[in-house]
Order: sequence, then C-alpha cells, then structure tokens
Amino acid sequence: MKYYLIVGEASGDLHASNLMKALKEVDSEAQFRFFGGDLMTAVGGTRVKHYKELAYMGFVPVLLHLRTIFSNMSMCKKDVAEWRPDVLILVDYPGFNLKIAEFVHANTDIPVYYYISPKIWAWKEHRIKNIKRDVDALFSILPFEVEFFKKHDYKINYVGNPCVDAVAAYRDTYSETRDEFIASTGLPDKKIVALLAGSRKQEIDSNLPMMLDAMEKYPDYVPVIAKAPGIDKEYYDKYLQGRKACLFEGTYRLLMHSYAALVTSGTATLETALFRVPQVVCYATPMPKFYSWLRRMFLKVKYISLVNLIADREVVTELVADTMCPACLDAELKKLLEQDSEYRNLMFKEYDRMIDILGPAGASRHAADAIYKMLYAPKM
Repeated sequence: MKYYLIVGEASGDLHASNLMKALKEVDSEAQFRFFGGDLMTAVGGTRVKHYKELAYMGFVPVLLHLRTIFSNMSMCKKDVAEWRPDVLILVDYPGFNLKIAEFVHANTDIPVYYYISPKIWAWKEHRIKNIKRDVDALFSILPFEVEFFKKHDYKINYVGNPCVDAVAAYRDTYSETRDEFIASTGLPDKKIVALLAGSRKQEIDSNLPMMLDAMEKYPDYVPVIAKAPGIDKEYYDKYLQGRKACLFEGTYRLLMHSYAALVTSGTATLETALFRVPQVVCYATPMPKFYSWLRRMFLKVKYISLVNLIADREVVTELVADTMCPACLDAELKKLLEQDSEYRNLMFKEYDRMIDILGPAGASRHAADAIYKMLYAPKM
C-alpha cells in the first residue's frame, strides 16, 4: 500500500519513522512519501520536503512567513492528490495538517488518519468539528485523550505512547558506563545537568540564556546543552561563548548519564521522565505577564508538561512565563541538586506511577496493526 505522512517537527519525525518501520513489518509492499525529516528518510521512501522548512512558531514568525506557509500547503495538497496514496497519515502539527485533511476529505476519496492527536483538549477545542468532519480515524498516544474525545462523541484508538517504545529500545541496547561516557566525550568528571532548551530557534532564544545563567551558581555540576535535531551546531555558538557549558548531540545518550535536567515543555519532558531524570520544566516567553494572562484565559488545562498532564498532578515544577524567573529557577535547582533528596525520591515514585498509566511499549506496532487492518478490511 501507499502511505503519505506529514510531520512538522523533530518529535513527529521520530514517531513517524517508528510508525513507518512498524508498517513495513505488517505490509511488505509499503511505499512511503512524506513531509518529514532525516529519521523518516532513513526508513525509506520519498521525502518531498524537510520539516525544517515548515516549522514556524509564534504569531510574528508565522506572519513573516505566510507566503512560504501557503506555498508549502498548496504544494502538499497537489502532491497528495497526484500521488493518490491508500491513506494520508497526519502526525500532530494541527495548524498545517487540519487544512490538508479538509482539502483531502473534500476533494478525494483518500482516507485521512491522524497519529498523535492535535492537543485540542488544551486549547482550540472548536477544532473537534474539523476532526469529526475530515478525519476518518484518530490514534491517540495519551491515555487521558480517550475520555476527552468520548465527551465529544468521537471514538479514538489509544495505542500506547511511542516515547515508551523509543526509550525502552534505547535503554535495552545501551551498555556504556558513566566512566566510558566521560572518557569518550571529554566532558568534565562532574554530575551532569542536561539543558533541553527546545526544538525551535524561538524556544532556544527564550530559554537557554536563563538556564545557563542559573547554572553559573553551581560550579560543581557541568551544564550540557542537548542539540536539537533540526538546529545547526553553529546556532548555539553565541550562547557558549564565555560559558563552561558544552553542546552535545544525542539527547538520549545524554539523559542516560544526567543527574538532573532543565527542560522546555514538550515531548522532552516525557522522555526525561522515562529516563528517570529529575527535572524542572522551563518555558520563558516574550511579554511573560501578557502570556500568563492569555494562558489563564484560553488554556483549558492546569499543566503544560506531559508528565503532569498524564499523572493528573504536579509531579515536576513548571516555571512558565512570569514564573520563569532567576529566583524561581534557582530555588528549584537547589532542591534538585543540593538540598532535598526526599524531593528527588518523590519525583522518581511519581515517574513510576505515570509510566504505569502509559502502559507497556508497543505503540508504533499497535498503531501500524490498526491502520493496516482498517485499510485492508474493506478490500477483503
């Protein structure tokens, strides 16, 4: 069968690549065409455009690149219609993907499946109308989404979380000791604090300077910046000048040896928890007081990190907008690094509870089995 996939960021590239591998296991004749990244390219198929050419975040950057965004959207619609896949699989990235779904539903008979649901439970709940109209099947990776969509009379399929798969697979094959890691990387022999400042330039610009400033007070620890997959190494140079921090490529390998982490909200918060690394969620924004007001007005959830959302309680501290300040960050770092072993132990306990809620590994295969069965059954 022919599968067309669309992702818009690094985490989507990871999860879509694993889904593609699983689809190849259940469908030996699988053909892929996609808007995606390097990981999807490595699996095979034809990449039409790299997600780095799509990823604009924030009101101003989107306005500045409207012509490019509309051009990409027009090209994608035309390409899907001409290739005529057996199914279109959308991965998160709702601003772009829901427009594609609307076009494909209205103009073709190609079924539209969504893997990794748009987070309409957080905001823009009105998008449920578009999903019910344009999306034939939705595969969820967050257990609490089942109840949310049930409330809207839309049945979804919870397949497990692909981060569980990715982290479990990595840990099962990883054998490097800490001493070997230090020797091979040339890092100082100190406890490591991983700085995961986001996957987009805007996030890095907003969060990384404050993270680095906070770590200046802790010379007995080495701050290591996890390079985002879609960002060139040179982009970090301006932040490394005059700092004792290091840049590292390979987030999972870094988390295997980290004592704590400062993490910008997103998939990285969940991955950090699955590696059982204590963390502080950091999300600095321009105009923080205004952003906090907007959050209170429009967000329908208490938390922004996946860890807290899945656990349905505050497992990790979230410093967001006006609470992401030097004093608040320093207070959390002191608890994680120097003062409160009970605080760390409680976080470990809550991580384990959250992992139980997510369920066992196998999300990519569960999704692939369900997708193939839905597509194959009408042909029988």
